[in-house]
Amino acid sequence: MSTPHNEAKPGEICETILLPGDPLRAKYIADNFLTDVVKFNDVRNMLGFSGKYEGRPVSVMGAGMGAASTGIYAYELIHHFGVKQLIRVGSAGSMQAEVKVKDVVIAMGASTDTNFAAQYNLPGQISAVASFDLLKRAEENAQNMGIRHHVGNVVSSDFFYNDAPDNWKIWAKMGVLAMEMEAHALYLTAARAGVKALALLTVSDSFLTGEIMSADERESGFANMVKIALQLA
Repeated sequence: MSTPHNEAKPGEICETILLPGDPLRAKYIADNFLTDVVKFNDVRNMLGFSGKYEGRPVSVMGAGMGAASTGIYAYELIHHFGVKQLIRVGSAGSMQAEVKVKDVVIAMGASTDTNFAAQYNLPGQISAVASFDLLKRAEENAQNMGIRHHVGNVVSSDFFYNDAPDNWKIWAKMGVLAMEMEAHALYLTAARAGVKALALLTVSDSFLTGEIMSADERESGFANMVKIALQLA
């Protein structure tokens, strides 16, 4: 059934879905990687499409920025539309010298400065981790494709503009690879529902060097990440 944020009809969304933050990136993925594409959603311009990749059904939909937006779309996709595998395909800022711009980070775990987990009333702190099955297969895909990648912890921050701009250095001391905004909420939403989730992140910039990907580099770099993700369908 449809929701306030998604007008898809029963059966229009596949069990595996890719979740970029930007709805226009969802359209780009559908236009350039999928066949037999059908648009299932444009509520609030959060575009969603279903199609096939190498004959396998897969959907792609924007999920917005931050834990709150990701939590809404992930919850509805799981509980209203029967999605079983949710794969974030996004960008991140590197916090380690060995994690270069254009590399792909496969997020094994997602630390956070958000309060997203408070809703579960847990008697302690939970580790927000990826599905090992998806993580293992994604790492194998990256290896087979010869794509430079890293597996490890990321931090999902509520703050794009942080009033304490050097806070990333504290996370970096703990070996955290990169900063983004959504994986923590995705992993906990999936864990609570008993489904699989994974975040794949293209490094678009570096906190250490100030380097930022150009528009052309973003297109080619994101394509590598999307190819890794689509093999999981």
